[in-house]
Amino acid sequence: MDFKLGDKVVYPNQGVGIIEQISYGYLNGKSERYYLLKIVASGLRVMVPQANTQNVGLRPVIRSADADSVLTFLQRTPSLKAADWKHRFKENSDRMRTGTLLEVAAVLKGLVALSRTKPLSFREKKMLDRAKHLLISELATARNKTEVVMETHIVQALAKAHLEMPAVTIPTD
Repeated sequence: MDFKLGDKVVYPNQGVGIIEQISYGYLNGKSERYYLLKIVASGLRVMVPQANTQNVGLRPVIRSADADSVLTFLQRTPSLKAADWKHRFKENSDRMRTGTLLEVAAVLKGLVALSRTKPLSFREKKMLDRAKHLLISELATARNKTEVVMETHIVQALAKAHLEMPAVTIPTD
């Protein structure tokens, strides 16, 4: 995929970033094009070879119209999965790594639904918090809204599915 300077992109499991620089370097004797992105939320800078963008899941931010389908998905009644926590955690981790916003929304919705029936493990709480952050930041970017406004839209969508987003506070290391 070809990106330009200033493009807003999503780096899976990190969130929305901006292409700050495009440079060329040599790797194994071949000239390679590199994208330098700055992750908006953390300030982290990541250099990705253009040839590797698909492998790492680097993609453009979704369009505003696609944001509607994610919010509609959140409004539907969830299907609870009765898998043991290890299987569920692996499945959710795989979904988060795909980088697609709909998969991240499925993780959020599933963990919110599970939190209504039993306490989440520490790792699941961290994953819920991460999914919430990724979803809010990309939807806010796609819709050109603040994260506070977008969080309100997500909470309202989950309420239509009879879900309430738990307050998740993860201690930082």
